Amino acid sequence: MISISKKLIGFLIVPAIFFSFTKLPDRADFSGEWKLNEGKSDLGQMANYEPRTIKIIQTADSISITKTAPGFTGEDVTTSETLTYDGKETKTTVFGTSTKTSSSKWSDDGQTLTITYDLMLDFNGQQTDIKGTETFTLADGGKTLVSQNNSTSSFGDIQAKGIYEK
Repeated sequence: MISISKKLIGFLIVPAIFFSFTKLPDRADFSGEWKLNEGKSDLGQMANYEPRTIKIIQTADSISITKTAPGFTGEDVTTSETLTYDGKETKTTVFGTSTKTSSSKWSDDGQTLTITYDLMLDFNGQQTDIKGTETFTLADGGKTLVSQNNSTSSFGDIQAKGIYEK
């Protein structure tokens, strides 16, 4: 009986010691103020509406993203959202009665953040539902933020790749 409990204790303690020294991967830090480099970006049909600046505040538990982009009537529109990394959905008002429901998730290696969203646009009672993903990665030693946006709606499938620099 004693040898079984010694083996059981050894079976439980050895993995605990091993995992206490195992470090989770470092996450990319997207914090900063980023400006669109149109010449390096591949914006396709979203060129007129791609955010010109993105400000990101990243903590251990959440990420706050503020984007400023040209609006449909020509004026700049600023939107903000704060997302947690646990997959919990966050609903924000983007303008008027249009809403965006988003959640975020890290890649296993901690280098890519994927934001899944459902954007319900409302233009004077005309509604359009846009579903998509936006992924953030860093390039050029952390000096460049790459935003890959893929969406589907009644307008079709749209891809846009924004290259942002500090």
